[in-house]
Amino acid sequence: MLPGLRLLLRALLLPLLAAALLLAAQAAPAARAPAIHTLHSADAAVQVDGQPPRLPRPVELPFRWQAQSTREGGRATLTLRLPARPAADAERPYGLLFEALGNQAAVYINDELVAQWGELDDPDTDAARGPRLVRLPPELAGGVGDTLLLRVELSCQPQRDGGMSAVRWGPLDDIEPLYDHERLWRNGAALVYAAGMLLMAGLAAGLWWHQRDPLYRAFALAALTGVVRNLDQSGLPMPPGWPLWDALTVMTCAAHLVAMAYSAVLAIRPPSARLRCAVLVGGVPAALLAGLGLALHQPLLNVMAKGLLALTVLACLAEVVRQAVYRRAFGAWTLLAAAAATLAAGLHDLLHAHLGVADVASVPLLPHAMFGFMLVLATLVMARYSRSVHAYRDLARSLDHRVAERERQLTEALDSLHAQRQQQAVLLERQRIMQEIHDGVGSQLVGLLNMVSRPGADPEVVAAQVKLALDEMRVAVDSLQPLEGDLTVVLATLRYRLQPRLEAAGLALEWEVDSLPPRADVTPQSAMQIQRILLEGFTNVLRHAQARRIRLSAHWDVGPPERVQIVLADDGAGFAPGTARGGHGLANMRSRAASIGATLAVEAAPGRGTRVRLDWPVRREPAPG
Repeated sequence: MLPGLRLLLRALLLPLLAAALLLAAQAAPAARAPAIHTLHSADAAVQVDGQPPRLPRPVELPFRWQAQSTREGGRATLTLRLPARPAADAERPYGLLFEALGNQAAVYINDELVAQWGELDDPDTDAARGPRLVRLPPELAGGVGDTLLLRVELSCQPQRDGGMSAVRWGPLDDIEPLYDHERLWRNGAALVYAAGMLLMAGLAAGLWWHQRDPLYRAFALAALTGVVRNLDQSGLPMPPGWPLWDALTVMTCAAHLVAMAYSAVLAIRPPSARLRCAVLVGGVPAALLAGLGLALHQPLLNVMAKGLLALTVLACLAEVVRQAVYRRAFGAWTLLAAAAATLAAGLHDLLHAHLGVADVASVPLLPHAMFGFMLVLATLVMARYSRSVHAYRDLARSLDHRVAERERQLTEALDSLHAQRQQQAVLLERQRIMQEIHDGVGSQLVGLLNMVSRPGADPEVVAAQVKLALDEMRVAVDSLQPLEGDLTVVLATLRYRLQPRLEAAGLALEWEVDSLPPRADVTPQSAMQIQRILLEGFTNVLRHAQARRIRLSAHWDVGPPERVQIVLADDGAGFAPGTARGGHGLANMRSRAASIGATLAVEAAPGRGTRVRLDWPVRREPAPG
């Protein structure tokens, strides 16, 4: 067997099973009611609004007002004789059952009013939306062998499907099961379908809100418009009344068909731009023309709406057929099977309602078939959603794997970079130490070597040079100690190194150093520069100042700007500006200060000592955590 044929048979199985169940359910009550008489003819007197009354004439039931006038309303009186009751049913109550009756109706038995639905000519009531049961009182049912005259007065509005179906007459206990059966499959099923479609619309709208898939949007529209159509079939009174509710019903019915057809295409594959344009150009005007045709009593607009609607639906159906034939898509075959079942149900109802060929006791199948079509569409929508969920999960797994792999690569790169930075830091620190030893201790040792190599070198000068070289070496060693941004420790270390030399030279040291806050830029390099600046200052005092007292102060200056201020002052001989001795000492001190972003100021006068001030702008250590 061909694969396409197997798919078609599988797709037809469910609709055929559902149709068989419906037909069995319809046949069951009729098989249990052999005593029921069905009357198919009557005498009808018609009065069309704005026209003279027509003479009574025999008509075949069902009687439809649309056959009398398509643009005007009016009244009709139908008269028929009921068969006499057999002697076996003398004690059984009798009743009448109308499959459809209205739009408004009054029923008389032998000129006695026995039932009425709405006031005649009052369009607020429409009795034609469901079966109508008349339970006859015993005194009006007639005796054995008596014939009864049944008169039904109708008032009908144009384009509203008014009229009267064939009449069923028989024992009440046989008639009532038929009545309950028809109410269940007409009105009760419509309410169930309305609730089901409302639920479908809500779920599809939620899916569309999250994923913006056009299929979910079209299906939500199809389900929502189907709610209105089924509410109209439920037989419940609707607040807008006629003609607003009827116009809304026909508009939503047209939109329901277009949305279902378009959803069927979307369920298979994205439609072409031409088909989208055809649906928009054909579907929207069809719905509007259908509503206007009913509201304005213009049958031509209704005919135009049906033509546009048929073309739009056929265009969508042709695309589904093309996908089923050329792509052999299972969803397309399933939709074609559901569409075939829906068309068969529509043909059944057309023969029943419009041509009077089908059995009068049969229930319309089209509402059930359309709901079945919606269920098939819902299945495809959920299949689409399931595929998208699986695709998202696969994508999430793939992304998780990629992210994990990228994190691993980044971690390895960061570890490698960290190792490189550590190696670079070690290398830079080695270079710095070598540079400091070369510039500090090395230069002092070179000078000392030159001094020793000359004959008659002064031992005191040689000793001073040796001490200076030792101080340089100690400063270099101290800069290697962990500082943690504490400038107070840097200054205390310098004091510890210089205190013996100052005491040996007879200099009194005044130490006024506040507890300074940690600084982020107190690094080994900057600590080395601070120590060398101060060491140069102390050395100058020891060599040239002839001072008795030296004072070092360091405190926090809130500014602005905020800064650390270090001042080294002595009470020595001082010097006139521009006459300082010692070579390039002050220039080196200023250069070292500038390298750490500080400024150096020197104040001196002959006989008044010297004052060196270092201002270092603040960059606080960030708080932990």
